[in-house]
Amino acid sequence: MRDHTPTPITNFNGWWKRGSEDEVPSDHFTDCDNIKFIATSSFGSRDGIGLSQDVLVPLENIKRIYNYATQSANTLIILVKNTVTGFGEIFHIVDSTTVFGPLLTIDGMTDFAFQPYAGRGYISPFAPQQATTPAPNIGLIATAVAGAGVNAGLHQYASTFVTPTGETTASPLRSVLVVAGPNQQVDLSVIPVDPSGVATARNIYRTIAAGTQLKLLTTIADNTTTVFTDNTADGALGANVPTLNTAIITSSLGIDRGLQGQFLYVYNGDGTAARKAAGAALAGTMTVGNGAAGHTDAGVHIFGFVSETDTGYLSPPGLLTSFTTSATLSVSFTSVDVSPDSHVVKRHLVASLRITGFNGDLEGYDLFFVPNATINNNTDLFLNDISFYDADLLSDASHLFDNYSEIPAGATLGLYHNRLCIGATYTDISLVLVSQVGEPEAINQIDGLIVVTLDGNPVTNTQEMRDVLYIFKRSRTVSYVDNGDSPSSWSETVVDNALGTPVHGIATVLDSGSNSVDFLIVCTYAGVTIFNGRYQIPELSWKIEKAWRDQARTSFSNIQIVNAPIQHEIYIVSPDKSLLVGNYSNGMDSKKIRWTPWSCIALFNTVAIVNIDQIIFGSDRV
Repeated sequence: MRDHTPTPITNFNGWWKRGSEDEVPSDHFTDCDNIKFIATSSFGSRDGIGLSQDVLVPLENIKRIYNYATQSANTLIILVKNTVTGFGEIFHIVDSTTVFGPLLTIDGMTDFAFQPYAGRGYISPFAPQQATTPAPNIGLIATAVAGAGVNAGLHQYASTFVTPTGETTASPLRSVLVVAGPNQQVDLSVIPVDPSGVATARNIYRTIAAGTQLKLLTTIADNTTTVFTDNTADGALGANVPTLNTAIITSSLGIDRGLQGQFLYVYNGDGTAARKAAGAALAGTMTVGNGAAGHTDAGVHIFGFVSETDTGYLSPPGLLTSFTTSATLSVSFTSVDVSPDSHVVKRHLVASLRITGFNGDLEGYDLFFVPNATINNNTDLFLNDISFYDADLLSDASHLFDNYSEIPAGATLGLYHNRLCIGATYTDISLVLVSQVGEPEAINQIDGLIVVTLDGNPVTNTQEMRDVLYIFKRSRTVSYVDNGDSPSSWSETVVDNALGTPVHGIATVLDSGSNSVDFLIVCTYAGVTIFNGRYQIPELSWKIEKAWRDQARTSFSNIQIVNAPIQHEIYIVSPDKSLLVGNYSNGMDSKKIRWTPWSCIALFNTVAIVNIDQIIFGSDRV
């Protein structure tokens, strides 16, 4: 080209996607897909992506991958969707040829939270759920009138809203007694209308005489009519009322929360099936009597047993029985029921102090562990000749009454001060459940709860950094500090009222030479950002601001980010399920980081790191 002076490009600094094309720096490009950065200035085509499983039938339709460091290996926990049943199934991949599972199979599980702890793995099933049209919040009016058709007896009525996407659950019930005779017809009035105007119809449901199951009576094909006359016999009623609200508001952001009716599970890491964490009190009765010569503080005591599982979980006290002890005799216990839980390995005796004026309330007194009084199996039915003084009862067991026996599933799991944190249960999306120190399955239903400021958005992440617990929502970040008291007493501090992250939107960066978190890399609506207690501006994704902000917010739950410190790269599954790679060999700031988008024949669902520097991707079958 005549009279053209070439511009030498000594460094290649990756993808640029902000402002106009005229503003692109000469050492950046608007298109640089599927490249890898070499050293500080060169680049080449990225390496190919191969199959990581060397088995006859590799797992497919992989939805989520987590790294799972066990006592002996760096392994993977993965979620797949079974294409035959549609159920979510969790597997443990030990290496390229060893796969355990399914460890857990749950209908409706499209994602899960995972937290390794002491070699075990805690699993919480969840699914993104979009907002729904609320069910009617008032009941209709039902009045028996002259006419025929409705069977004599007590009937209950309710209504639902029907929208273009589905149907709500039922309104409050209203009852009417139909007496055999001339008044066997029912006038319905004040039938609720949908105040949002989304409903296109209402369904009316009724029970049969003296029944409890609501069945379809009729459909009112508008959102205005408020009266209906019922002259339908029981035998002509239709389908059961829905138990799940399917009237999705399609324009709304999805809500990641624990699956309805599901729980926290624990996996022992050995290929056996995952089981429900925690457990119920021992049920049944036992016999208490005087034993051989010994000693107690004579008087009425309450006795019971606490079961202990192979994970160290202690159940609430059960088999509670009152007995009057003798000062010169020990106490013996027979017909001590075993636990139906095969993971119970011990049963510990608990007792109250001597009671004066016993009121008959077996759960109304403090209980303590009796020293050296344990049945060290789940088979023996007796414990004989136990002596103790009230002064020996030092270790409290009463707090176990308040622990969850079944821990509700949430959308996020994390650790803080050796406590397990569970966020966004199905019924309480702003709730974080916090366990006792060192006891991940012991969560007090009163003292172990943190309620994050209510704003209609779910808790999405919990992360410990520099001795502070940070709790994230989609567009809010708050912090809590352990004050030495129960978690419910910890004070909330607002960090940012605009920025937060989706469930899988945080990667950690460790302090050099230690295991403490130095700072976080957080995916927010504004961009990929360094967080060190405050969000740093400009964002790491500043060079590709337009590309990031063009992504659909309704798909941000697809995001997953991992940090690969050996490669000096971060890998992000984007909302559109492409992959975004940021290389920080030249420095981790908005100017020095180099970006490239990756794509392949399949869409990326998930990403993880195994064996220090091996990047693993999961996708649907292609």
